Amino acid sequence: MWALEQLWIPRRASVFSDTPVALVVGLGSAWFAAASLANAGWLPSAVVEVVALTATHGALLAVALAWGAADAGVRLPQGSAAITVVLIAAGATAGALHEWGGLALMATPLWLAGLAFRGRLRGLGLGRGNSVRPIVVGGIIGALLGGHLLFSASQTLGYPLRAESWLIVLTRWTYDLGANVISAELFFRGALFNRLQRRWSFGAAAALATALSLIRYVSDPLLPGVVEVVVGALFYITVLGGINCWLLWWSGSLAPGLLSSALFFLAYRLLAVG
Repeated sequence: MWALEQLWIPRRASVFSDTPVALVVGLGSAWFAAASLANAGWLPSAVVEVVALTATHGALLAVALAWGAADAGVRLPQGSAAITVVLIAAGATAGALHEWGGLALMATPLWLAGLAFRGRLRGLGLGRGNSVRPIVVGGIIGALLGGHLLFSASQTLGYPLRAESWLIVLTRWTYDLGANVISAELFFRGALFNRLQRRWSFGAAAALATALSLIRYVSDPLLPGVVEVVVGALFYITVLGGINCWLLWWSGSLAPGLLSSALFFLAYRLLAVG
């Protein structure tokens, strides 16, 4: 097992140790307050959407950074989690203000890439010197799974490809690259699965990490509430989650899973769904 070959801090008593509780609670409270004010008619729904996006992805990334740093014995630059949350909030706000504004979300992965390049994200399976072969395998898997989605959705369910504007595809995929994919992969695979598979078997760890990621995706208000879309999401996210757990376990790197998810969600954005 690759994890046994790495320099890790010994197992901790709790899977949830080193969690930035105050930050997570603060983000959750902000979301609840914004939703309450919007329900009372004192805030526009767009503000709630920005706060919800920030709270969801900001919390996942903040926890992932804290766990990854602790597990690898690496000290992050002061305020790294807060900076990540601010970048998510800025990108979400820009996206709400202008159709091109969502491109600002790309500042988040660029910031995280800088941390990885300096060796600060080794605990999440990110850093320099990743082998090319696993990344190629991840790309092939993501392309095949995305291709299967395009074929089944268009031929079986009748969803056409999005043809009205490439801008819609770009901006929605930017959301995936800048928030959706990185928060899911860094938390559910890089942080949660990484911790669980040091305590349990691979199967049990992958199953729980994937099940929790399913809850996060299915409860996402951005997911169309059509039955076949929800069922399809359950199937594809389960397959993708399990494969990405295996990719991380096999390669020791989160890069293959990030690429497979990015290509899969590109295929999803090409469909005229929602």
